[in-house]
Amino acid sequence: MKIKVILTAGVMMILFITSIKCQTNGNSTTDVILTGYTSRSFIATPVDDDAINIILQCGNKAPSARNSQPWRFTVVKNQEIIGKLVRNATAGNVVIIVSGLISDQPGMSVSFDCGLATQNMVVAAQSLGLGAHIYTGPVQNINTNMKQELEIPTGYNVVSLIQIGNIDKSVDAVSSASPRNDLKAVVNYKQ
Repeated sequence: MKIKVILTAGVMMILFITSIKCQTNGNSTTDVILTGYTSRSFIATPVDDDAINIILQCGNKAPSARNSQPWRFTVVKNQEIIGKLVRNATAGNVVIIVSGLISDQPGMSVSFDCGLATQNMVVAAQSLGLGAHIYTGPVQNINTNMKQELEIPTGYNVVSLIQIGNIDKSVDAVSSASPRNDLKAVVNYKQ
């Protein structure tokens, strides 16, 4: 068992980290999900265009209400624009903007559907050995001030952004990720 001491905002937290990362079962999909984490630092190696294409295909395969597929994806490679969108822009990163169709149809949940597409792309990026970070904080500013500059299609609003980049391979979910709640705290069973 490793002990990690963190000092934040004047409060010392002691985290007990076991040498067992996450209980995985050898399934590549669940292993990626269980060992994944939100990347906070990237290295300046460009993301390969083939990887971007695979990530976009995975986003497009997300399920959606009534198979409406209400999303549009905008890939931003321009580093100056990326710097306006996310705080820790690193050369070689891309940002994929997920926009959803503006709809008032009952039973449609465009934001949820776009969230599923976002998650598909994050899992795809991590399965390719890339880091990913989801942002929703900049959404209001983009929808108010930057839709034209980013060529967001008419009739769509931005729902999320995903920063994707290469990462230091020595960083993992144990050393970098925020601790997760224990399942006992978030799951109840009705027998």
